[in-house]
Amino acid sequence: MLAMFMGRGEIPDLDQILCFITNNPILSSSWIEYSLATSSTHLEPIKELKWFQQQQQPSFDNRVRIVEVGPRDGLQNEKTTIPLATKIELIERLAKTGLANIEAGSFVSPKWVPQMDSSNEILEHILKNKIPSPGPITYSFLAPNTKGLDNATAILHAHPDSFVTEPEIELAVFAAATETFTQKNLNCDIATSLSRFREVIAGAKRSLPGIRVRAYISVVLGCPFEGYDVDPHRVAAIATDLLEMGADEIALGDTTGMGTAPRTAQLLRGVAAAGVRVEDIAVHFHDTYGQALVNTAVALEHGIRTFDASVGGLGGCPYSPGATGNVATEDVVYFMESLGMDTGVDLDAVADIGEWITGEIGKSNDSAVGRAVLGARKRS
Repeated sequence: MLAMFMGRGEIPDLDQILCFITNNPILSSSWIEYSLATSSTHLEPIKELKWFQQQQQPSFDNRVRIVEVGPRDGLQNEKTTIPLATKIELIERLAKTGLANIEAGSFVSPKWVPQMDSSNEILEHILKNKIPSPGPITYSFLAPNTKGLDNATAILHAHPDSFVTEPEIELAVFAAATETFTQKNLNCDIATSLSRFREVIAGAKRSLPGIRVRAYISVVLGCPFEGYDVDPHRVAAIATDLLEMGADEIALGDTTGMGTAPRTAQLLRGVAAAGVRVEDIAVHFHDTYGQALVNTAVALEHGIRTFDASVGGLGGCPYSPGATGNVATEDVVYFMESLGMDTGVDLDAVADIGEWITGEIGKSNDSAVGRAVLGARKRS
């Protein structure tokens, strides 16, 4: 598509790009390979998109923050035990790519999520060792209940010097936007889950002064039990409650990948109408139906600047067997930079990591961009 427009001396606008992506849900590798194989000048006109020009104001910030969730969300559902050394190597390699936020582990019951049983050791490794990185990194750990918080707090208090300097550690909790999903995953209703999170967030702020707390809200655009009809006003109310409790950021999760562009826009308008600032929102898209980048573009247009992604597309959707899961970091980086946004991430390095880790755990590399980058490199 880009070649067609450029050959006529025209610049495609955002609507045309969205139409192209929508009609090609899994971003064809041949198109990506073409863009990579041609000179960088072919990508320059993208920065002059009508949408980008309209948004370009003196205060406009083209910097986006990518939260790498591969080491936690990407690996947690793997059935085969992944060695601790592999998890640590994954984190250390990601730290060198320019990523400033890495979700590293989860303090949950090993009975329910055995893959996260080594999170204690991972946090201790991060605190004891100065992991090389181009800049400061925030490492996030899920601590969804008081027991998880107590475990994380004990480790952080044992390493006070590491905690008050670098690296920065962030804790996270997770809620859900439907009653059925909340019952299935947390064994309680939404109101009870929020009451518990209030205790966890308050405890974290009290025990660990200065700690950031991220709050996930799952199934915001579709529930495996209640379907597509998730009330955006309920999502907004939950987000508002969590922020009032002291959460520093709300990550809106399209857990099943059922989101579409119109419904993503409706959700973001609803959350904004409730008074939630765009700088307090992150989005977490799954690519189950090939709509993750379309929804990413919609979120970007609505002012969102924080996006979760997973190297190599790690993390399948357990409710759609065989479907892809988290949107791939490589795909998000390429997509953002093609629109003139600044990710600060080394795409080539992330592509190498995606190929390596998917091979280590015996999974296919689900990043179309990652495969194209590696293919173009082999041909050059």
